[in-house]
Amino acid sequence: MTSTVSSPPARTSPSVSFAHPSEAAFARILSYYRIAWRYEPRTFPIRWDPNGHVVESFTPDFYLSELDLYVELTTLKQSLVTKKNRKLRLLRRLYPEVSVKLFYRGDLGQLLGKYAVMGKVPVHARTRPRSLLRMPE
Repeated sequence: MTSTVSSPPARTSPSVSFAHPSEAAFARILSYYRIAWRYEPRTFPIRWDPNGHVVESFTPDFYLSELDLYVELTTLKQSLVTKKNRKLRLLRRLYPEVSVKLFYRGDLGQLLGKYAVMGKVPVHARTRPRSLLRMPE
């Protein structure tokens, strides 16, 4: 089964309540570079019980509509990253048409360090972050 669960309306405004400060910082960078984004716009079922009821799902953090790309950020301890990687593998197997890029803590730190200073996007930056424009894995 590959039906989707009804998802809440996408959130794109500055009033979004992010689950983690890193998500807010990532959203600020996207907005600064005028990359259209939606926060947690879709939930993908990834496991069902024998009766067809969804028992596990995955909701990527961001959707970048211009790139048709979902982005998941992880700043979790390594012991918890394994669980998230398993969910991503299931999502990719069940929904091969969906592009998802995972940013690990180090990736996110490099991106924020290069394109933001103290949580603010530098004024001198004029181009979009290239790492977002690369094709997902």
